[in-house]
Amino acid sequence: MITLVTGGARSGKSNFAESLLENRDDVVYIATSIVADKEMEERVKHHKDNRPSIWRTFEGYTDLDSAVGSEEYYLLECLTVMTSNIMYDYSKDYERIPDEIQKQIEDVTVSEIKKLLDRIKSEGKQLIIVTNEVGSSIVPLDHISRVYRDVVGRVNQRVAALSDSAYLVVCGLEVKLK
Repeated sequence: MITLVTGGARSGKSNFAESLLENRDDVVYIATSIVADKEMEERVKHHKDNRPSIWRTFEGYTDLDSAVGSEEYYLLECLTVMTSNIMYDYSKDYERIPDEIQKQIEDVTVSEIKKLLDRIKSEGKQLIIVTNEVGSSIVPLDHISRVYRDVVGRVNQRVAALSDSAYLVVCGLEVKLK
């Protein structure tokens, strides 16, 4: 079973995703962020403090299928950060990313997720993927932000199509989409 949870910043999507795994001990938390500054360090600490210490943590944004072990449940946090990490792996030019590189970023991100989904499904396990809904705001002024919004939007569409269920979280309230 694959579940996608999306929502805006501070919408409650992480809390909702974690609530789906309440009272579960056999959980792997797949953390895709890179701690590059103090703010990110605080965010990571906040997430760690709020989840059960018994959950195993896998840190990385590639080769995610290698996170799969004997545990039944997996929570990936988050697809958006994973996409940005891959975006920066593929382009160091933050002023302009050509269309073909944008497509590569999208395809690589979805391919990484698909490998994880295939392994989860083949082993009869459950996965919850958290992502950000970034397309509901104003059109960003700069090129790199527009590219990011567009790539994440397309990645989210493709992953939602591969998911068994999907939720949108707004103001701490979940709406079942699929």
